[in-house]
Amino acid sequence: MEMSNDKISAYKNEILNLKQSMPEMAEAYHQFTGVCFSDGELDERTKQLIALGIGLFANNELCTFYHMEEARAKGASDAQIMEAVAVASAASAGHALSQGLTRVQHNLH
Repeated sequence: MEMSNDKISAYKNEILNLKQSMPEMAEAYHQFTGVCFSDGELDERTKQLIALGIGLFANNELCTFYHMEEARAKGASDAQIMEAVAVASAASAGHALSQGLTRVQHNLH
């Protein structure tokens, strides 16, 4: 967990640097993500679990660590987090299969 905390801390430090060099852009991004991750039709925990799955699919280590911790902070259990991992895995496999069928298999005939 120490490595993930170090990476999250480094990201947060760079956000502070971004606020110094591009304050309007940093604030706009902060406002946008704040609205996106706040309670709405989906609760904050669910949104963090979705973001975790996207981070895994995108192979984004930092987002994976960050959204896992945020999901936990919003009350997600370890079982819920691992279920989100399983769903992301299934969606990833489906993505590869659908592309393989429509791009590769289709063009073999």
